Parts: sequence; structure tokens; C-alpha cells
Amino acid sequence: MARLGFAQHYACPELPHHPAAAMQLLRELVLQHDPRGVTLVGSSLGGYYSTWLTEHLDTRAVLVNPAVRPYDLLAPYIGLQKNLYTGASYEFTQSHIDELRVLEVNSVTPSRYLLITATGDEVLDYRAGVERYAGCEQIIVSGSDHGLGDFAAHIDRVVSFWQAGRV
Repeated sequence: MARLGFAQHYACPELPHHPAAAMQLLRELVLQHDPRGVTLVGSSLGGYYSTWLTEHLDTRAVLVNPAVRPYDLLAPYIGLQKNLYTGASYEFTQSHIDELRVLEVNSVTPSRYLLITATGDEVLDYRAGVERYAGCEQIIVSGSDHGLGDFAAHIDRVVSFWQAGRV
């Protein structure tokens, strides 16, 4: 974003591992602005969080390989975990799963989303995202992976989606 001249419009907070605490932080960040002009970019669990924020705060969202039902996906991982980015250890508990369930939304507003999903995602079934966000603009990337290593190829569309929603 800095290279494109948009550094002042970009934030990438380090989120707490508890979903409720992560959402509190994200809500506070969004509400520092007019939410109708905010476009979130969320990948995996961030896509799930972005969906709740979009439906409750009237933001827009670009979802990259979003988790659709993370409470089901993560349930087998209850126990001691390590943050992939910081290396910090933490206990993943049933309360994490319960906090994720609370964030489920029944339906989405298609005009507020851009879905970018990869058929080669080794973590999530891309078809669940395609189904969940039916009616939304969708870019289905043949191959690739969960980290969408070729995300840069889509940055122009992401920026234009963001700019179209600015108030």
C-alpha cells in the first residue's frame, strides 16, 4: 500500500488469539472512521471476522480464502498452540470455539464483498466460500494455495474495489 501511495489508508493489527478480543480491537479500529468507507481485507479467519464486521458495521470486504465455519475447522485443535507469527504459546480452548460461533452471520449482503479464492487451497475447501458468498463478485484462482502466493496479481482489483466504496 505504501508503494501505491496509500499507506495512510492501511492498517494491519496484530490480533489477540481470543476471537472476542480480536473483534473488540477490530471494531474499535473500524469505528475510528466512517465504516461505510472502510474496506477490510481478510484472509482465512480474517475473512470470517470481516464478514461479521461488514454485516454489523456496514463496511465492505475483500475475502481471501475465507474460513466459512472456523468453529468446525478448528475444533480438533483444542489444546496448546503456538502463534505462527510471534512464536508465543497459548491454550486454545472450547471458549475460543464458542466465541467463533457467536460471530456467525445468517446471510451476507452481496454488493459489499469481493471474494478471491484458490482452487488449490490446501487448508479450506474453496467451494464452501463460493457457496457462502454466492451473488458476490468472485475471483476463482485456478491452483494457488491457502496463502494465495499470487495475491499481488489481484491488487489492482482489490484497490479498485476499495476505492469504489470510499465515502
